[in-house]
Amino acid sequence: MMRMGVLLLAFMLIVGQLALPAESWQAHFKPASLHLQMETSAEVELHLWDIPSELGSSANRYSFRLISDDPHLASVAPENATIPLHATLNSWTGRIRIDGHFLGEARISVRLWDAWTNRSSQSANNSDSSQLVAQVLRPERIIDHVFVGSIILLMSLVYINFGAALNVEVLQGLITRPVGPCIGFITQVLGMPLLSYALGIFVFPESPAMQLGLFFTGIAPSGGASNTWSAVLNANINLSVLMTTVSNVAAFGTMPLWIFTLGQLIFERAGMQVPYGKIATYCGSLIVPLFIGLAIQRCLPRVAHWLVRLLKPISACLILFIVIFAIVTNFYLFQLFSWQIAVAGLCLPLLGYTIAWLAAKLLNQNAADALTIAIETGIQNTGIAIFFLRTTLPQPQADLTTVVPVSVAIMTPLPLMGIYLYQRLRRVKLGVEELPGSERQRIV
Repeated sequence: MMRMGVLLLAFMLIVGQLALPAESWQAHFKPASLHLQMETSAEVELHLWDIPSELGSSANRYSFRLISDDPHLASVAPENATIPLHATLNSWTGRIRIDGHFLGEARISVRLWDAWTNRSSQSANNSDSSQLVAQVLRPERIIDHVFVGSIILLMSLVYINFGAALNVEVLQGLITRPVGPCIGFITQVLGMPLLSYALGIFVFPESPAMQLGLFFTGIAPSGGASNTWSAVLNANINLSVLMTTVSNVAAFGTMPLWIFTLGQLIFERAGMQVPYGKIATYCGSLIVPLFIGLAIQRCLPRVAHWLVRLLKPISACLILFIVIFAIVTNFYLFQLFSWQIAVAGLCLPLLGYTIAWLAAKLLNQNAADALTIAIETGIQNTGIAIFFLRTTLPQPQADLTTVVPVSVAIMTPLPLMGIYLYQRLRRVKLGVEELPGSERQRIV
């Protein structure tokens, strides 16, 4: 028995030697929250006190280390990552450099490191200042403003061409017999929000932020690119412009309705302001160039005929410009891309196209009108979605959630490009260079 007692005592002494000292020391960051831009650095002050004397007497064994919970976003500079101990000091104060790498939020904490056991422990002090919250933001760039300005200019030119190409008599017929617009309105205003909500829960079950990004994309009105694709794919431009206009005007009521009903389930914060001015500006930017084009059609018919001939080339160039420039200006977001984001970005427009086309065909719409309704339903105004996210969420969460509408914007043209290639190959196979007269009359 005595021998067993001696062995137990020896074991306890060894464990005591290996155990970390009491976590009575404390850490304090000043400031406790730091905002810095990507690929930049900033310094904060760190104060350590109540350091036990036994730590200083074993300086070759113990040290303090600063550890980031996500070094991909923010990390401590290598020269500041380890703080050695001194036998005569029970406190330490110094400047720590934090390096910001990518969008997001990282928490940096101080841990006591034991080189003998390769273990670490955190201070018992759990105050807000015991950890540093480093939020990495995206810097404002001139290229972002250039991109927006270029899009506004090019879209204005395209809508002038649309106005010159509109057949007013056909447009009046669509208003008096609004079967097609009604189908598109229901699939756009009712179907897409429900689809985006269900898809968000299925694809992002553990990420409400990404669900929010997808839902805001689904409740946005149809985008101006739908008119462009309608021209490129030989659909009904008159119906397309009418549906786009109705969708954007209705967005004044439908967007807040969805946000404060179904949206509350994934976005619990109330009192969110709807950007009425933004929607009004978009509607105005759509209607004004159309009226300019209509005026050209009435007063300068020869110029209008020339503009109509340029409609498809300009529309195709606009699509390429938007896709390429969007990728270049938002290239940093590709680091956030995952298979879930890619799937969500593709499935939302693809399912929208499919459901709307099936609904139109079931209700006896002709091929051109069914294609137009599908295009109008599947193409969302991702700019409005991004605006909503950036005005309702703090940074960097606002930028992080915009990866979803950016993904949708990039993936949206893919099914339409497939249709375009199919049409081109079919024309080559049949030896047809121009559209049939009945379809061409929908454009001219």
